[in-house]
Amino acid sequence: MEHFTERGASHREVLDKISSKYGLKAKILTRRNISMGGFLGLFKREGVEYTGYVSDKVRQDSTIRDNQAKKAILEAAGGKKETTAVNDNLTEEVKNLTEVVKTLLNTGASGSSPKQHENIEQLENLLRDNDFSHKFIVDLVDRIKREFSLEDLDDYSLIQQSILEWIGDKIDIYKEKPSRIPRIFILVGPTGVGKTTTIAKLAAIKGIATSDKSPLSVRMITIDNYRIGAKKQIETYGDIMGIPVSCVETFSDLEKTIQQYNDADLILVDTIGKSPSDFMKLAEMRKLLDACGSGSEVHLAISSTTKTCDVKEILSQFEPFKYESVILTKLDETSLVGNIISLLAESGKPISYITDGQVVPQDIEAATKIKLLEKLAGFSVDREKLLRKFPIYNSAIWR
Repeated sequence: MEHFTERGASHREVLDKISSKYGLKAKILTRRNISMGGFLGLFKREGVEYTGYVSDKVRQDSTIRDNQAKKAILEAAGGKKETTAVNDNLTEEVKNLTEVVKTLLNTGASGSSPKQHENIEQLENLLRDNDFSHKFIVDLVDRIKREFSLEDLDDYSLIQQSILEWIGDKIDIYKEKPSRIPRIFILVGPTGVGKTTTIAKLAAIKGIATSDKSPLSVRMITIDNYRIGAKKQIETYGDIMGIPVSCVETFSDLEKTIQQYNDADLILVDTIGKSPSDFMKLAEMRKLLDACGSGSEVHLAISSTTKTCDVKEILSQFEPFKYESVILTKLDETSLVGNIISLLAESGKPISYITDGQVVPQDIEAATKIKLLEKLAGFSVDREKLLRKFPIYNSAIWR
């Protein structure tokens, strides 16, 4: 078996060389971009390099065809079957030429992209079915082509596991930082994402004693006095858990309440649900929340069921609040999380908590990469391998 390496300035140039030297049956193994020429590290230009092989069988077949052609010529010279031999030879040459053209087209000789490997195509469709963004998919597919040989591309499970790990690498988990006491945690977000229920869940897991931790001193404040039943809802949660709740409407009221709760460990602030397109109301709420002081932290709640275009708008319009993380709510209500993973990765926003039900306080947990990767549809998840790659640490806050 003969191996070869050919280089040139373009795919067409290299493929022409391969076709000219080795014929139709040359098999391409790898393709990569390279730097060519130059002097002392300068004046280098971009090029491409192909490697491949020509099998002994191909060379033997070529010899047989040559002998057949010679025989046809000799027969023609002797006046035997002249027309038939020539026509058969021409037919064979046309057939060979057609196969050459097909091969060159499939390997990108005309300057177009190489034909997609079936495993890449299958995984690309799987990513699309999970609602990952176009840019996210393109980046992953390009990485597959860069890092896998043609031989490795035949191993579907290997590629799939690698893609899961690459997706996990792109998920940013919120890391807690030291803060002053009391810690003031403000939750903002559009209407209907479950902010009040999430506040109650956080209050419960931090304000109620368990076998492995003592309770924190928790207070809840709501500025949502407009939504029907909102005040009653959070007051009911407070009564059940024995956690004080205050309802405020003005900057001065909020400032005084914060000072009143100065001896608490944690103050959770529930806000009014606003449409991200309601710029005036968002600006008013941001000004009101300034009463919480510069040491307060803002987190953005987004429903996992939100459409891609709406997620982009929410992330953008709540940016003036300088939110530190995103809390994903209603994870139990969707089977597709690719759009959320894509957009948060592209915007550089970390995830702190995930909620997946209405039960207080059970249906909330600190976000982990494993939790989101297991939510992907159609992937065969090897949990043990992923846990070795992304170990779960005790990331619960306010311990």
